[in-house]
Amino acid sequence: MRRPAVAHIILGVAMLSLSYSCGAEMQEWPGGSSSDNGIANAHSTPAFADRSLDATPKAERALDLHSAAALIWDQRAGQLLYAKDADHVRPIASLTKLMAAMVVLDSGSALDQVTRIQTHDIDTLKRSSSRLRVGIELPRRELLKLALMASENRAAAALARSYPGGSSAFVAAMNRKARELGMLNSNFVDPTGLHPANVSNATELAIMANAAYQYPVIRQFTTTRSELIKYSVSKPGRRGLLFRNSNRLVSHSDWDIGLSKTGYTREAGRCLVLQTSIASKPVVIVLLNAYKKKSRLADANHIREWLSETLGDHAISGQAAASTAPTRMTGRNG
Repeated sequence: MRRPAVAHIILGVAMLSLSYSCGAEMQEWPGGSSSDNGIANAHSTPAFADRSLDATPKAERALDLHSAAALIWDQRAGQLLYAKDADHVRPIASLTKLMAAMVVLDSGSALDQVTRIQTHDIDTLKRSSSRLRVGIELPRRELLKLALMASENRAAAALARSYPGGSSAFVAAMNRKARELGMLNSNFVDPTGLHPANVSNATELAIMANAAYQYPVIRQFTTTRSELIKYSVSKPGRRGLLFRNSNRLVSHSDWDIGLSKTGYTREAGRCLVLQTSIASKPVVIVLLNAYKKKSRLADANHIREWLSETLGDHAISGQAAASTAPTRMTGRNG
């Protein structure tokens, strides 16, 4: 059964406004300290904000997006700026890896511990390609970076397999973390997002993105433009592979991106979550099920233009927020 609408929007406001870090240097949530593994705070469930959200403010002009679902939050004010089909639960592809990354960091496992890619890490569901062949050995830190930056599925699978208790315990921890964050309509079945049963909605993904933003390591790895990964194999010597960020916007100097994750499967379409600053305001943007790779990027650029024109005025919302106002806060995926 889905969570009552009004209660969930209050939760969303609480999550997104609780502890926005005004700069990448901020390492803490209120009441907590960062750890060596880049965790902003061990307490994942904040106190609820005792206020509701007007989800239907007037828009000066319509925001026409290609994405089937979208949501924009003002992080600092905890204010909904736009929503389009934000409560519809759907596959989320590699956006799943943000939850996986939080579970890895929450575990306290050593990031310098070396893990070998095994046959168990090969994707047999979608048969997605990977440049990490069986036998490659990498520290957990590099696997996490590749899972977040380049959306490497074998890296994510290896992280789950090497988790205490194995992959099943890892997925259980992902779902437990989701419940702690108040993501009551979300579900995870694997760490990669390849399975279409990894589902959520735009509202809850904004909550997840805001939570992930509190981890300095996740901020760093999701916004790394490219990385030459040096790895070991059974034969002596070191080799290297160049990986690039799956979101080309992180390389654009006119974007100030604090967190980024892309996703794609046939079932989920093209997906994107961003934390960025527009018109000096920190916002979380969620885009789901765009039909082309360029469509989600076009939507992001359209949102930036739209917000730049309107954020100086009162709270805004697109035509979808007025008509389907959220009353509560689906090959290779990447």
